[in-house]
Amino acid sequence: MSRTTNILVTSLAPLFWGLTYITTTELLPQGYPLTVSLLRALPAGLLLLIIVRRLPTGAWWWRVFVLGALNFAVFWWLLFVSAYRLPGGVAATVGALQPLVVIMLSRLVLGSPLKRLAIGAAVAGIVGVALLVLTPRAALDPVGIAAGLAGAVCMAAGTVFTRYWQPPVSPLTFTAWQLTAGGILLLPAALLLEPSLPPLTAANVAGFLYMGLINAALTYLLWFRGIGILGAVTVGPLVLLSPVVAVIVGWIALGQSLSPLQSAGIILVLGSVWAGQRAQRPAPSAAGAAQPKPA
Repeated sequence: MSRTTNILVTSLAPLFWGLTYITTTELLPQGYPLTVSLLRALPAGLLLLIIVRRLPTGAWWWRVFVLGALNFAVFWWLLFVSAYRLPGGVAATVGALQPLVVIMLSRLVLGSPLKRLAIGAAVAGIVGVALLVLTPRAALDPVGIAAGLAGAVCMAAGTVFTRYWQPPVSPLTFTAWQLTAGGILLLPAALLLEPSLPPLTAANVAGFLYMGLINAALTYLLWFRGIGILGAVTVGPLVLLSPVVAVIVGWIALGQSLSPLQSAGIILVLGSVWAGQRAQRPAPSAAGAAQPKPA
């Protein structure tokens, strides 16, 4: 595949993640964030493990659990703390810091160069998401802000270390390992901190199937594959597509308003994603050179 095709394929992951809000509010039982996260990760991970029939070996055991915590268990817990304590717009704006954090962590961990266009695009993306979802009446809760910032750092670290630790297995196997590890880490928290689920309706079952098979197994397979092929700094800005999809779906499916300011935010976010990809485009003279693989 060409670089552009790989970017488009990887973009499918955040596009599907943009449907998480409407799926959660319209199809899933309310008030069970840890249980929903558990059922999103663990069954999908186990299903993929059955398909690939391969377990980690040696140092990959602890690496996979670190990645499972960063990409799923700890990140989703912080995400829900932020979502419950902050208005959605504030939480989304804080989360939009992730591409900027990816740039900085990639410099420290992977030795990636700092590019002005990439940094400017990341800042523009934050502004665009703020225009898209932030309201003047949004309240600021210190714990929620701290959780949102920690969550952005957590997923950014997961993105960078997914690139740094590339095992000699297929993206499908790597996804199976991480989802399973994340689900195992979520299991005791869900059992201890939340009550049992009520009897499930057909809508609940459909929601859980979507969240597990599409919103977890498929999307993270595409996401981790993209990180391995394109690099963390190239993939990081694509996450900003998620709030754009959420707002557009809310406007179309739920009859929510779409103001001129939000439309400007959509344009700014899309422009920042495009600029972020352009900033990481290989120089023509080095296009055919092989990229060094991290240790």
